[in-house]
Amino acid sequence: MKIAMIASEANPLYHTGGLAEVVYSLSRSLNSLGHETIVVVPFYKYLKNYKESIKPEFVGSFNVFMSWRNQYTGVFKLVYNGITFYLIDNEQYFMRDEIYGFNDDNERYAFFSIAALESLRLINFHADIIHVHDWQTSIIPCLLKEKYNRDPFFKGVKSALTIHNPAFKGFMDKYFLNNYFGLSDSLYDMGKVRFDGLVSTLKAGIVYSDVISTVSPNHRNELLDPLSSFKFNYVLELRRDDFVGIVNGIDYDEYNPEKDEIIAKTYSHTTFAKAKEACKADLLKSFPIKETKGPVFGLVTRLSEQKGLDLLLANIPYLMNEGASLVIVGSGEKDIQNKLQALRDQYPDRIGVYFGYNTNLAHKIFAGSDFFLMPSQFEPCGIGQLISERYGTLPVARETGGLKDTIISFDGSNASSATGFLFTNFNADELHASLEKALSLYHDKTTMNKLIKNAMNRDSSWAKSAQEYIKLYEKALLKL
Repeated sequence: MKIAMIASEANPLYHTGGLAEVVYSLSRSLNSLGHETIVVVPFYKYLKNYKESIKPEFVGSFNVFMSWRNQYTGVFKLVYNGITFYLIDNEQYFMRDEIYGFNDDNERYAFFSIAALESLRLINFHADIIHVHDWQTSIIPCLLKEKYNRDPFFKGVKSALTIHNPAFKGFMDKYFLNNYFGLSDSLYDMGKVRFDGLVSTLKAGIVYSDVISTVSPNHRNELLDPLSSFKFNYVLELRRDDFVGIVNGIDYDEYNPEKDEIIAKTYSHTTFAKAKEACKADLLKSFPIKETKGPVFGLVTRLSEQKGLDLLLANIPYLMNEGASLVIVGSGEKDIQNKLQALRDQYPDRIGVYFGYNTNLAHKIFAGSDFFLMPSQFEPCGIGQLISERYGTLPVARETGGLKDTIISFDGSNASSATGFLFTNFNADELHASLEKALSLYHDKTTMNKLIKNAMNRDSSWAKSAQEYIKLYEKALLKL
């Protein structure tokens, strides 16, 4: 098959969360299985700053017309780690210090969605499957069936949508259906793209995609639940037979404690004991904070309410009183960053914070921490817990979405199978109870080591998940 991944971000070029990881790792796995897969992403300022070391090749240009707008579109090609990336260039939309968070994000990703489709024509890539991700590109299946349906170049092309974060629905006024996309108001009037009185690009993707996935079986069930806070259950119920949950994997080449050149000392499930102590010492030195006899709790995440940072903030004084240390890599909401900085100033020897994303520090956290925190309000799949388990760092997480699918919670009697700790309700007290259990386990090295081995032996590779995506694509190709 020929597969075009179209997304707003992809590792290792840009990374704000699990979406980037999935686009990159799934594409690599599909290529390794013999399927020609390309990735189309915006050419953000972040990558342009590294043009001396990473030099994309200019492929060509064209103009995108959006009502009265006439936008230059450059296309660049970059082959990196076995993946061919095509970068969509427009400095008005993408030459910015951040990827998201602007008042014109709807317009930026409307442009990108149209430009991405037209770039396939420019490079003459006749895709069998166009795989889109989240609200930024989920209008594309609608464009294929309503605007490009008579275009010979796109004849027979099928679409797949993966929902990573249903909290972001791609809302815009009905006016922009025509103003951005040249689509008829009738799509809104008939309810195909209407959601809560607005156009939702994510709903458009659900309605028009040939097949739909989300990133864990449990999250699929959550989205189908009438009590779901995302309110997509009614439209997903209509697509139930085309809707699957596929757990994310992780890149076993990038996240391999036996070969990781970033961490202080490599190790396996049989040699981790002294090596993880060396990794812990190196981690604390990297921030820097002082070594103590207590455990280290790590966190690599987007700093937002969704990620349960308020629950963690309420429990940090408790962790400090118990002799633990805390290291965090992430960026996000300014209020949360300010509160973390204040706690960092209060406990300078015990808390280390890096605002932003740093690959080296992230690897050091996965290897050098004792416990990895994910107290998320919701987590469609989660990547952090998969990586932390691979490195023998036990996750402490809320029982939601893919966290429930991928962590076996320690209950005191299942040391032969447990890989971490789960709590059920989204409140600080339940996180506190899980932290107490983790601290208790830390002082029981025999049981702790059993759980570390369990976690490291868990199979979180992309091999199985990629095969499930292939089956999903094959189902799409059978549709009329």
